[in-house]
Amino acid sequence: MFTIIDRYILRHHIPTFLFGTTVGVFLFLMQFLMNQLDKFIGKGLSAWVIMQVITYNLAWMVVLAVPMGVLFSVVLTFGNLSSNSEITVIKASGAGLIRMMRVMIIAGFILSYLLYLFNDYVLPEANHKAKILMADINRKKPTFSLESGQFSQAISGYTILARKVDSISGKLTGVTIYDNTKMYTQNIISADSGYIKSNPTYSKMVITLYNGEMHQIFKNREDIYRIINFQKGEIYADASEFFFSRSNADVFSRGDREMRISDMQKIIDGIAKNQLEKIKDFDSLLINHLNFLLYGTQPPFAQKFISPELRNVNDTTRSKIEALKTAEMQLNHFRMNLYAASSNIESLQDRIDQYSVEIQKKYSIPFACLVFVLIAAPLGIIIRRGNFGVAAGISLLFYVFNWVSLIGGEKLADRGIISPVLSMWGGDILVGIAGIILMIRVNNESFQRKISDFFKKLSKKFR
Repeated sequence: MFTIIDRYILRHHIPTFLFGTTVGVFLFLMQFLMNQLDKFIGKGLSAWVIMQVITYNLAWMVVLAVPMGVLFSVVLTFGNLSSNSEITVIKASGAGLIRMMRVMIIAGFILSYLLYLFNDYVLPEANHKAKILMADINRKKPTFSLESGQFSQAISGYTILARKVDSISGKLTGVTIYDNTKMYTQNIISADSGYIKSNPTYSKMVITLYNGEMHQIFKNREDIYRIINFQKGEIYADASEFFFSRSNADVFSRGDREMRISDMQKIIDGIAKNQLEKIKDFDSLLINHLNFLLYGTQPPFAQKFISPELRNVNDTTRSKIEALKTAEMQLNHFRMNLYAASSNIESLQDRIDQYSVEIQKKYSIPFACLVFVLIAAPLGIIIRRGNFGVAAGISLLFYVFNWVSLIGGEKLADRGIISPVLSMWGGDILVGIAGIILMIRVNNESFQRKISDFFKKLSKKFR
């Protein structure tokens, strides 16, 4: 199926694609760690938990990095072929640009389909697990610790002071604890020494004290004051928030980025059916109110829309002034019903647009692999310089354009300014059109020479 030329081009493409994708994932990973690092510091999380967070978030990084890798590798591959005059040799053998791009177009289709499957099956589950894990991490307080001579209120309901803390043995000397966990009593505990550690289930913090006394004050009985001496005493304080625990995934609802296309489509269909019923009610509301105002009739369906004080009004027994007042009240009631029905319909449409945008995104991002092949191959031939800097610069330029189109299109679609389809496919369409135009023009040798000379002059300026 594949000729020597196809295998030769593909052999040059695969290493650079893997390198470009890896670099893209690395950049996204560094950005993620910089933004989220403060949530991990000081919480005593194990390396395994942190690795799980990174692994789950790698899913969306891969989805975004694969198209970048395709763009980078195709520009670099065809740039190398062009700079080494191999494109000229291939053309001399009778193969045109489309023939040279055939293997890359096929590879682009395959990558698009595989990325679509990953986007629809793997990414939603990874996003859901990442959300749950981040919620558990955010809920966990920093690791409990005491410093010598400083009050600590880290444990809810307790204020703890240790005059001296031995960081090696964990021994506390000169301990004072204010216990405010009771509603009607306050306990002030002083001890010569003590230790703090967790119980085996990590649900309680056990404070063991030696040679001390407890002063007990009753807030509603000023005449009672107790002092209790002890040789050894223990306080069990709820400290589950200091220890990391995993939540049950079933209690967390899924957002649009944690659902498959089929699941979101079911929701859209259900919302659309509900919206249609609201529109029918809206139309019936309008017709019945008009009938009431024009003819004084009250069809059975209109009863639920007409205010209760107006349902038993008889037009023949009221004066003209009463009729006008009644009409005014009915119009106000009608206006409120119209506003409520209209707001309900708009809210349903916003939810439909939200899920539709996410569905289209799951298609458009993988399809960018094919679109980038169309634009990158002629660009690589035109530039005639297969070095890393030029390939990276060109790749970054078109990738940023496509990414900005996605982000901007999503915001416009959420506001109802443009359709979800256009918002998610606009960047792919524009880049694809530009790629087709370049593919046609690159066969024009004079055009190719002019563009090539322009890029040579441009690269000399930045040397």
